[in-house]
Amino acid sequence: MAVLAKNPVPSRPPSYYIRQRLLQNKPAMVGLLLILLSVLVALGGYALMPDSTPNANNGLVQFQKKPPGFSAQVLRIPRPVEATADVNFLEFVLSGKPAAYAELPIESYRFTRDSLYVQPLRSNNALADQVRGFSLQEVVAEPGQYRTRGHLVQTIEEEQIVARTFWLGTDKAGRDVLSRLILGTRISLGIGFVAVLISLVVGITVGALGGYFGGWVDKLMLFLMTVVWSVPSIMLVIAISLALDSKGVWVAFVAVGLTMWVEVARVVRGQILGLKEKTYIEAARVLGIAQHSIILKHLLPNMIGPLIVIATANFAAAILVEAGLSFLGLGVQPPAPSWGMMVNEGFQLIGARAGLFLVLLPSICISLLVLAFNLLGNGLRDAYDPKIPISNA
Repeated sequence: MAVLAKNPVPSRPPSYYIRQRLLQNKPAMVGLLLILLSVLVALGGYALMPDSTPNANNGLVQFQKKPPGFSAQVLRIPRPVEATADVNFLEFVLSGKPAAYAELPIESYRFTRDSLYVQPLRSNNALADQVRGFSLQEVVAEPGQYRTRGHLVQTIEEEQIVARTFWLGTDKAGRDVLSRLILGTRISLGIGFVAVLISLVVGITVGALGGYFGGWVDKLMLFLMTVVWSVPSIMLVIAISLALDSKGVWVAFVAVGLTMWVEVARVVRGQILGLKEKTYIEAARVLGIAQHSIILKHLLPNMIGPLIVIATANFAAAILVEAGLSFLGLGVQPPAPSWGMMVNEGFQLIGARAGLFLVLLPSICISLLVLAFNLLGNGLRDAYDPKIPISNA
C-alpha cells in the first residue's frame, strides 16, 4: 500500500513560479516601482504641473535661465474671458488649458488711491523697466463685487500678487523646467509604448511568416530583416519623415517603432523554427486546423515569455533613440517638451549658470527610466528561467 505524504507539495501553474522569482528580484522590483511612478506622473500630466498651459510653454523673459529654487513675485492680470476657454477635467489632464492670467514679474509694488504701481522685475543683463501703473479695477476678475477700497486692496495682495517658485529652475525661454520634465515623461513613455507596439506587430508578423512557412518566404523575410538591420535608425527616421512630409510627435512614434522590429522578428522566427516540429503542431496539421490558427493559438502563446523580455528591452532602447533624435532636432518638435530636446537646449547654454542644470536634470530622467526598464527586463529574463530556484524565505 502506498504511503501518502503528510504535507504534499501543491501543484501550481508555471505563472506562479515566474511571479515568485520576479517578486524576489529586488533590482527588478525597484525598476518596476520607478516605471509605475513614471506612468502615474505621465497620466497625471497637467494636473501635476506648476505650469498647466499647453506644452508648459508659458515663458517670461524676466525668468530666463534661472537656477533651481528661484522665486519671485508676480502680478496676475486677468485675461479676457474669450481668451481663456473653459475645459473639462479630462481635456485639462490631456492637453492643459490656456492661462487665465497674464503675468508680470515685479520687484515691488505700492497702492496710491485707486491705482496700483509696480516696479517690473528686470531681465538678465537688462536695465530696470519704468514703474507701471494699473487701475485697481484692472487687476481683479470681477471688480463689481468689491464695495470698499480696502477689500479690493486685500484681494489684490492675497490673490493677484503671488510668489512663483521654480523648484528646478527655468530654461532659456523662461519656462518652468519641472513642468516640462513632467510632460516629457508622457512623451518618452508614449513613444516607448507605441514603438514597442509597432515593433511587436511587425516583428511577430514577419518572423512568424518566415519561420513557419520556410522556403522562399523565409528567404524573403530574412532579406528584409537584413536590409532594415543594416540601415542606421537616424537614416530610417529621416526617410520616414520625408515620406510623410512631416516632423512631429506621431512621426517620431512611428519612425522609432519601424526601426526596432527586426530583433523581435529574429526571436520569433527562431522560436517558431524550433516549435513547429513538435508533435502537437504535427497533430494540429493532421486535424486540418488552419495555418493561421496554428500560428496564433499554438505557436505564439508559447513564446510570450521571450516576447515580454524583448519588449521591455525595446522600451528602454526606444526612449534612448527618441532622446537622441530629439537632441538632433529630428524627433519631437518645439514647443512640445522632450527630454532629448531639453538636453540640447542646455548643451547650447554650457558656460551659463543654469546650463549645467538644464543638461543634468533631463539626462538623469532619461538614465533612470532606461535603467528601470533594463532592471525589469533582466528580472523578467531570470523569472522565466526555470533553473533559478525560488527562495522559501
